[in-house]
Amino acid sequence: MTARRWQLAHGRHLDLGGKAVVVGILNVTPDSFSDGGQFDAPEKALAQARRMIGEGALVVDVGGESTRPGAAAVSASQEQARILPVIEALAGVNEVLISVDTYRADTARLAVAAGAHIVNDVWGLQREPD
Repeated sequence: MTARRWQLAHGRHLDLGGKAVVVGILNVTPDSFSDGGQFDAPEKALAQARRMIGEGALVVDVGGESTRPGAAAVSASQEQARILPVIEALAGVNEVLISVDTYRADTARLAVAAGAHIVNDVWGLQREPD
C-alpha cells in the first residue's frame, strides 16, 4: 500500500496508507453518549487527551456539541467556550495532531487559529457550507 501525505494546518502533515492512525475522541460536552460527560471541564479534558496520546493516539478529535440522537443544540459561542481552551492547551503538545469536530465555519476558523490541524465535520460541509 502506498502512503499518501496529507498537508494539514500549521505546517503539519499526516501520512496515510502505511499504518493505522489512532484517533482519540474527546467530547467536551456534559451530555456525551460515549463518556457520560466526564471531560467537560478543560483540565479533565486535557488529562484525558494526554492519556490518549500516551496510549498511542496520533490525533485527538475535540468536539463541543453532542451528535447523539435527540441531543440539545448548543450555540456557537457555547461550543467555542467548550473547545477552544482545550485546543489551545493541546497546541503545545508537539506529538499530537488536533482535530476539531464542528459543522460551524466560524468555530472551525477559530479552532484552526487556536491550533487545530484538521476539521472533522460530520455533516460533510453541508449544514453550513461557508
